[in-house]
Amino acid sequence: MAARSPPAAPAAAAPTRNKLPQLRDRLVAVQPVVLRAAAALAAAVAAVVMALNTQSYTAVVAIVGTRPLTQTFIAEFRDTPAFVYFVIANAIAGAHNLVVLIIRRLTLRRRTASLVVHMLDMVIMALLATGAATAASMAELGKNGNLHARWNPICDRFGSFCSRGGIAIVSSFIGVALMLALNLLSAAANAHRPNMADQ
Repeated sequence: MAARSPPAAPAAAAPTRNKLPQLRDRLVAVQPVVLRAAAALAAAVAAVVMALNTQSYTAVVAIVGTRPLTQTFIAEFRDTPAFVYFVIANAIAGAHNLVVLIIRRLTLRRRTASLVVHMLDMVIMALLATGAATAASMAELGKNGNLHARWNPICDRFGSFCSRGGIAIVSSFIGVALMLALNLLSAAANAHRPNMADQ
């Protein structure tokens, strides 16, 4: 009897098995880039929306005879130090992530550079979190006021200003969440990276 040739299916499946780990490695490598780009976009949107946020409101302050006297009030982010800090923090975060994306190849080659970027990412995350939290506290005060201090809410008069400010704050908190995920991935990558001297 003639000997039977072995089936060719396992040999054909071998290249497919080799491609799966390569595809997985590529997806893992792309994740930090996507997260950083999204964080940069979220921070930039928050900074731009808040920086361009302004609204005017005209109110009658007195009546002289039959003639009303009006005064125009303008709400801008510059009027509140918390919003100024918010714009600066988000602008720094957006610029940081953009620069890291540009020099990404250099940071991947050296462990020391990767650790420096990781530490800077943690600083940027803290900066974003404090800026967003500070702005959120002022936004809550502007929306609801403070009965104990007799501070009246202003969002009933500056509705558009408060709405755009809320969008900026939400975008900034999204940036904080993205930076947190990026820091976790970076910490895991640095922990598994072999500790070799820089070439």
